[in-house]
Amino acid sequence: MTHRSHFLRYIYIWIALIVLTGITVTTAGLNVGRIGILIVLAIAATKSTLVLLWFMHLSTEKRLLLKLLVPIAIGALAIFIGLTYSDVLTR
Repeated sequence: MTHRSHFLRYIYIWIALIVLTGITVTTAGLNVGRIGILIVLAIAATKSTLVLLWFMHLSTEKRLLLKLLVPIAIGALAIFIGLTYSDVLTR
């Protein structure tokens, strides 16, 4: 790949992040009920995946690193959600 194609890829991903942010803001302003939270979380997961893969260069990393990173991230998320719900339930 040439330097120009790398630059264009970053521009396209940046534009995708801007569009996804606009969709997130629009969805948050709409009255779609509880499904709105799922939509916003799905968009946030997509945006974080784009950032991790391209801006943090994880798309070119070894597969072992990714196999270790994914369970650790899911475990940390489960801990945060669990602690949040335990705090809410004890109030």
